[in-house]
Amino acid sequence: MAFTAKNGRTETSLSEINITPFVDVVLVLLIIFMVTAPVLQSGIEVNVPKTKVVKEISEERMVISITKGQEVYLNNDHVKLDDLGAMLHQKIRDPRGQAVFVRADQDVAFGAFATVMSTVKAAGITNVSIVTEPIQVKK
Repeated sequence: MAFTAKNGRTETSLSEINITPFVDVVLVLLIIFMVTAPVLQSGIEVNVPKTKVVKEISEERMVISITKGQEVYLNNDHVKLDDLGAMLHQKIRDPRGQAVFVRADQDVAFGAFATVMSTVKAAGITNVSIVTEPIQVKK
């Protein structure tokens, strides 16, 4: 941008973009996404059993959830039990190498759990982990 000074000379101003507000907004958005990401994954209400030994989930994996009403979800998508095998074949590229987590409500009948496990094994997936919560010890 050019302007004329009192002595009649044309001078230009330094026009630099101030990125400080942009960085502030980006950092706020980053914090918002970091806080809401775990909430989005656990959108299906499942009361998993409590155990003494719990392995932390360190990476994003395929999660099969079984609710108290014996409804089956693949990640956050509701699927019929008959379609679960086909959906697993469709979403998993390497069935022997990729792990699948099964989150089952503690009140689910063992027959429903066994049927889901059988479907997972029939899809060729050998690395299956069962999701539990740690037992809270009162001190």
